[in-house]
Amino acid sequence: MGLPALASTLLLLLTLGYVAVCAANPFGRCRKCRGFGFAMTTDRKGRAKRGKHCRRCDGHGIRIRRGRHLWNLWRRAYRDGTR
Repeated sequence: MGLPALASTLLLLLTLGYVAVCAANPFGRCRKCRGFGFAMTTDRKGRAKRGKHCRRCDGHGIRIRRGRHLWNLWRRAYRDGTR
């Protein structure tokens, strides 16, 4: 098997794997708050404490994956175009 065929096969497997992850679990942890829903800060003594409410995930700790978001946009455009 040549190098281009191997690279395209690997790319296809990675893409199909990501599609399967987006279908099985459309939500992932928020990258900003790491799934807590709030930022972790420290007090003056160095102990961890709860910080501000995360604006990116609105305090839920989860966000929709990029692949699932693109799929939802495509489905919405298809549905609106075929009415």
